[in-house]
Amino acid sequence: MDYESNFTKFFLFNIFFAVFCLISQLSRINITSMKKIPIILALLCVLAFINTPSLFSENHSSSLDLLAKHLKKKGYETASLFSHPKFEIYENIDSFFKNSAESKGISPYNEALKKGDRKEAERILNEEYAKYKERIGYDRKTKDMPAFINKYFLQLTFCEKKYNIPREIIASIIGIESRFGKSTGKHIAFNVYVSMYIKNYRKKFALSQLEELLKFAGKTNHDVFKFNSSYAGAIGSMQFLPWSLNRWFVGNDVNNMNDSILSVANYLAHFKNKKGSLDKAVFSYNPSKLYVKMVFDLAEYAKGL
Repeated sequence: MDYESNFTKFFLFNIFFAVFCLISQLSRINITSMKKIPIILALLCVLAFINTPSLFSENHSSSLDLLAKHLKKKGYETASLFSHPKFEIYENIDSFFKNSAESKGISPYNEALKKGDRKEAERILNEEYAKYKERIGYDRKTKDMPAFINKYFLQLTFCEKKYNIPREIIASIIGIESRFGKSTGKHIAFNVYVSMYIKNYRKKFALSQLEELLKFAGKTNHDVFKFNSSYAGAIGSMQFLPWSLNRWFVGNDVNNMNDSILSVANYLAHFKNKKGSLDKAVFSYNPSKLYVKMVFDLAEYAKGL
C-alpha cells in the first residue's frame, strides 16, 4: 500500500475542497460581513485537518510499509488494519513509559544501589513507596477490596484451591492492575505496538507483542481493534501482555472477570513453581519492588476482612 501517495492525494483534495467552499462564501459576503472571513478560514482549516489522515505522514509511510511486509511473511494481511477507522499512531508513546508510576519511584533506589549504599537505598525505597501508594491509589483500593472479594468469592476460592495461590494475592493484583476491572485502558493494543515500532521505541519487543496479539485475536476469533489496553499494551482486568495471553490466559473473553481471576492464578502458579516463591512470581508479573510490596500489603489488608 502506497501510504505516502494516498496521504498526498487526500490532503490535496481537502485543500481544494476548502478553497472551493471559501470562494462560494465570498460570492455571498457583503462589505459589512468581511470581518467574518477570518472565522470562515479558521473553520475551513479545522475541517481540512479533521479529514486529513495525518497518521500516514511521510515520516511513517516507509516504516509502515516495512512492517506490512514483515507481517505478511508471518501470514497477516495489514491493508485493512492500517486503513481501519480506529487505527492511529500514538506520537508520544515513549513519554507514556517514562511517566509510569513504577519508573518514577524506583529510579532513585536503583541509583543508590549502584553506589553501594544499601542503607540509603532502603530509606529511599520506603520514601518512594509512600509516594507510590498515593499515585496508585492504595486507600481507594482498600475501600473497593471488600465488595470485589464478596462478589467473586467463589471464583477466588476455587482458584486458591486449584492453583495454591492465596485469593487475597489474586484480588490485590487485579485491584492494582485495573481497579478491580474498572479501568482496563483507554488505548488500543494494536495501535500501541505499531506506534512503538514506528517510533523506534523498544522496537523488537513491540514487534514480537504485535505478532502475539494478532495470533491471539485469530485463535479467539476477535477483532484486534476490540482489545483496549494500557499505554503499554496490557489487556484485560489482569493486564496481560499478548505474549502472556497466549500462554496463561484461561478462557475466551479478556473482559470476563472470572476468566481474569483464573488467568492471574494460572500465571502466578506457573512462575511460583519456576522461581520457587510467591514473591518472585509476583515480581515476574511486574518487575518492580514497589509493585510487589504493594501487592502483599494489600493482600495482608484483605486477610483481615
